[in-house]
Amino acid sequence: MLTRRTLLKWAPSPLLPAACMQTQGLAQAQVPLSVIEPDLGPPVPLRMPQEHGAHLAYETEWWSLKGEINQAGEPELGFHMTFFRARVASAEHNPSKFAPKHVIGARASLSDAKGMLLHDQRMARVGFGLVDVSEDDMNIKLLDWTFSRSGPLAQSVFKAHIVAPDFSLDLRAIQSQDMMLHGEKGFIRRERTLLDSSRYYSQPYLKLDGQVGYKGRKLAATGRAWMDHGWGRSQLALGAAGTDWIGMHLNDGSALMVFRMRREDGLSVWESASLRQPGKPDRVFKHEEISLTPGDFWRSPATGAKYPVTWRMALAGTVYMVRARVHEQEMDGSHGVGDVFWEGLSDLLDTNGRVMGSGYLEMSGYVPEPGP
Repeated sequence: MLTRRTLLKWAPSPLLPAACMQTQGLAQAQVPLSVIEPDLGPPVPLRMPQEHGAHLAYETEWWSLKGEINQAGEPELGFHMTFFRARVASAEHNPSKFAPKHVIGARASLSDAKGMLLHDQRMARVGFGLVDVSEDDMNIKLLDWTFSRSGPLAQSVFKAHIVAPDFSLDLRAIQSQDMMLHGEKGFIRRERTLLDSSRYYSQPYLKLDGQVGYKGRKLAATGRAWMDHGWGRSQLALGAAGTDWIGMHLNDGSALMVFRMRREDGLSVWESASLRQPGKPDRVFKHEEISLTPGDFWRSPATGAKYPVTWRMALAGTVYMVRARVHEQEMDGSHGVGDVFWEGLSDLLDTNGRVMGSGYLEMSGYVPEPGP
């Protein structure tokens, strides 16, 4: 997930043409956090399929799909794609059709255990038939990158299309389990009041098929994926400088999500964790039940950032270990969507070192923000 400082850089000049809203030539403007709509209010049930769509009254929103692609006789591929929407409040009352009232950004990557890392990004203002989102259902268009949902609500089919210079993804991710609601029925309270809250849910254990292209080859894609969707007033809680996110599919059919926001000194500002186990109600852990401790670090030669590539997680007394499969997974979006982040396939282990499952580890905010 992007940091708040990144989303505030997504407000381009209204004088730029739509074609210039991509990664080059971006004029950046700050959007005051005080210029926002009323908060989300009390936790009411999510309404589907509308909640899969965009929530244009709120400042920030993201849709993410990530997972593992199986290859016969070859190492697994890891992929991720995230579409972001930022509301530009300063342009809200501008009557010009060129006013960038909403900006859509996206990033995507493809990696393997041998160290291959391919990634791309883009950004543009909503409008002109080139960039759009729907409020009725998930249907995101960013030039020739798309992400959509169709089918019955209990059997959703998420389709993603990414064409980058070095790789392509044409994927279907088919629902096999119910939605996983985080917090209070999908309502996240990051403070003791409703003034800093968001909505957040996941679709774990999506069955994957489609096609992946890279290194001049087109291959059938099968595997499993995880979809996230969230929206609210801001990406970060007050005082937070970055995030750590872990999403794991366990070998027994369980699904685990752990997410924290941390200060510049590494101390947690806020944590959330949800666990799904077969035959049991989903469990949302309390703050005092969650402990997330970094272990081994990898230092990026490009940025100097130190990323924890192993983690110790304790959830209500049960201890797990997270281990990145490949350390070199830093991606630099500082000349595009604006963030430098680490994201890659990782394994979940028990205290004896046995692999219990696999998924994705994502970390942002480890590169210090440059001064003015």
